[in-house]
Amino acid sequence: MAEGDMSLAARLEEDMKTALRAGDKVRLGVIRRARAAVKNAEIAARGGDALTEEQVERSLRGLVKQHRESIEHFDAAGRTDRADAERQEMAILEEYLPAQLDAATIETAVRAAIEEVGASGPKDMGAAMKAAMAKLGGAADGKEVNAAVRCVLEEKGGG
Repeated sequence: MAEGDMSLAARLEEDMKTALRAGDKVRLGVIRRARAAVKNAEIAARGGDALTEEQVERSLRGLVKQHRESIEHFDAAGRTDRADAERQEMAILEEYLPAQLDAATIETAVRAAIEEVGASGPKDMGAAMKAAMAKLGGAADGKEVNAAVRCVLEEKGGG
């Protein structure tokens, strides 16, 4: 089965075996934590039934978000060694996720979402965010979407 045809859960399983054989402790640890997160999500969702690809992606995105937050904290504390380790682990997780959208694509989707919900200013932030995140389907970081929504709404609302 080609890598593109394999489910994320199956890829994680295969890559874990490969990392174990290769003695790649960092990759092995990251994949084990990812598999544990997926398993926990399965238990929470339906008592152990397999998750959809979207749900598996959501679990992995949650781990990426945790790494991103840790990186911010370590950088702020001057712990570049820990921040670099977190970046390395985050990069491994991102290999399993579709590429994130660029700023221009995010802004286009945000503008369309804002028009759809009729948002006219910063007071409509919640509705605009919900619509934008639904339109982007997890292919963009929430902070980036938030910034784009805020910018477009401030532009529409006159600041």
